[in-house]
Amino acid sequence: MTRKELSPTLEDVAVQFATHRSKLYAIAHRTLGSPWSADDAVQEAWIRLQRADIDAIDNLEAWLTTVISRVCIDLIRQQVSRREDLRWDGATEPGAAGERGGAGESARALDLSTTGAAATDPVDTVMRSEDLAVAMQIVLDTLGPLERLALVLHDVFALSYAEIAPIVERTPVAARQLASRARRRLRTVDVGEARQRQDSAIVAFLEAARSGDFGGLLQLLDPEIELRSDDSAVEIAAEGSDHGAPLLEHQVRGGDAVARAFAGRAELARLVLVRGVPAAAYVADGAVHAIYLVTVEAGRIVRLDVLAAPERLAVLPTRIL
Repeated sequence: MTRKELSPTLEDVAVQFATHRSKLYAIAHRTLGSPWSADDAVQEAWIRLQRADIDAIDNLEAWLTTVISRVCIDLIRQQVSRREDLRWDGATEPGAAGERGGAGESARALDLSTTGAAATDPVDTVMRSEDLAVAMQIVLDTLGPLERLALVLHDVFALSYAEIAPIVERTPVAARQLASRARRRLRTVDVGEARQRQDSAIVAFLEAARSGDFGGLLQLLDPEIELRSDDSAVEIAAEGSDHGAPLLEHQVRGGDAVARAFAGRAELARLVLVRGVPAAAYVADGAVHAIYLVTVEAGRIVRLDVLAAPERLAVLPTRIL
């Protein structure tokens, strides 16, 4: 049998990709802070895999981890280029190269059998997962792309700095410095206070929604708020609209429109913790059917992301309060 005959088909590759999809999505979501950007990153990773020489990839999980990481770097840089008032510290990523893609990634495939090295400096001590999630929500946009990745891959996914180094194209020592720099910024966040502010904003929002307090909702919502819902969330809401479910669409902008979608509704929404971060969820029969990720700035809700697709809920550990 020839090598060509042994080569995997596109269907075989799709099956293999599916086994790693949840991890790729989790890395992208943690790094980018947006479920929608994470979707884009995973889709781009799939496109790059289809273009690659599959036979040359020795470790698919490692190859995909490298690719999704570099896609995230590219997306962050694109976001930064659109924000004229935000500039990365040049010392964070001097001369950083973009994702190089293709079968060449297999030559530097990571050995995922090891875990992060023990830290000796207090700033290098891994934060509690829940505290890290809260703090990252506050300072995410102040971290450079390589800082974000080094921190997420080490502290959340337990990759060693030797494994992270080829991804961020730095030495292991420099990779550790990137994570330490990010961790130092996160430690400036008063996690308890941040969690309390988020909690209070969500509780007030749910109370105003249930009571139909339209004026109260407007006070809680930023005038430029964006509400985005995935297909599953829109479908669930439509099915339950006669029973008080929010009037969801795929995308709604503006405080007035979002207030109208929730006023007098969300009876079954409850306060929950998603990775330790206060959020809301549609809960029925003790099960979470949809999650409302809430972004609060200056005491007002600036973004609501409603997720109900099973593959998204699977990577968002949720605790009902």
